[in-house]
Amino acid sequence: MTDNDKSFAEMFQETAATTKERLRPGQKIEATVVRIAREWIFLDLGAKSEGAVAKNEFTDAEGNLTVAEGDRVQVYFLSEKNNERLFTAKVSGGAVAGHLDEACQNGIPVEGTVTGETKGGFEVRFSGSVRAFCPFSQMEMRRIENAEEYIGKKFAFRITKFGEHGKNIVVSRRALLEEERAQQKEGLQESLAVGQTVKGVITSIRDFGAFVDIGGIEGLIPVSEIAWGRIEDIHERLAVGQEVSVTVLKLDWDQDRYSFSLKDSLPNPWEEIGGMFPEGSVVTGKVVRLTEFGAFVSLAPGIDGLVHISKLGAGRRISHPREVVQVGDALEVKIDSVDSEKKRLSLSLPLPAKAEGGEAAKAGGKKDKGAGEGENRDDFRQYIAEKKKDAKPMGTFADLFGKGKGQGK
Repeated sequence: MTDNDKSFAEMFQETAATTKERLRPGQKIEATVVRIAREWIFLDLGAKSEGAVAKNEFTDAEGNLTVAEGDRVQVYFLSEKNNERLFTAKVSGGAVAGHLDEACQNGIPVEGTVTGETKGGFEVRFSGSVRAFCPFSQMEMRRIENAEEYIGKKFAFRITKFGEHGKNIVVSRRALLEEERAQQKEGLQESLAVGQTVKGVITSIRDFGAFVDIGGIEGLIPVSEIAWGRIEDIHERLAVGQEVSVTVLKLDWDQDRYSFSLKDSLPNPWEEIGGMFPEGSVVTGKVVRLTEFGAFVSLAPGIDGLVHISKLGAGRRISHPREVVQVGDALEVKIDSVDSEKKRLSLSLPLPAKAEGGEAAKAGGKKDKGAGEGENRDDFRQYIAEKKKDAKPMGTFADLFGKGKGQGK
């Protein structure tokens, strides 16, 4: 008989039989909830095949049912008796004693409670009496900082060793986490792209940046990508466990290396720089860094400008900016030029009228050149001292942005 001679019913029955033959203990499948009874949940496996799972496996701590008819669930095949297929979401409760060995052989998750800390790991109890050992390295995918956080909590484990008739049991939670992560990563490969903004959680902080977990992969936020401004201490900006929105910078699936930007998901202060700090305006800033070629002054979070060393001496030559200003000084500066594309601000120190008059006299051919320079130098020093004393603290970015908006109008 050829396939063309078979009736649809015959082919359907063959498909159902094939489905039954493919199922093996421990096999994970996805099924549909078709009916919820008093103690059992009945599942549609497809191909005219059904199964059942204990109802208490889909209830929360308060006893509330967590699934409804029509929901898709993932379950593991346990056994078949009298043409009835029994499944489990995870071995737990009173079923533990009879299924632990089977769960170990077939890789079925087992639910247990962490009851204490032992040498090298944790003690885990199943069904109140069966004890197991979970090494520290098998509880999480990363190093555990505080073991007490796990005591008293319930988790799903995989039994990696079942010896001495249940007297020597070793379990791993990490194995299940890695499987779940691999599935998440597979999904991300199809949907994630450079330039997208995603949510994540900070997992660790280093001097060179912070690591963020976006669910499926973990990547680095370089220190230069944390904020628009210069960062002295990353811990002042980020904390482990903090939720953040980041932009994808690089995805290397083969090398398992990924990088993200936090500042790209934040407002860019340079986009409104012209309205905030128009050329020719005088504003108050804070000296944040000194170099051989000048002093960097912070005008707002993420916006620093440079006062070149040639503009710090009031006409006289100085060897280093520290002769005039120090880090932390609040100082009035004049906006000489703005380059928003290159993110550069050129600044200068507005000279007092008396010093400016001396410069004008010098330009007009004043004979006593040395005396003019000395007078300018004294006036400038006095002026700098007064400006440091009288300078007002910088406003917040929002304050400055509001002022910029007003000036723009």
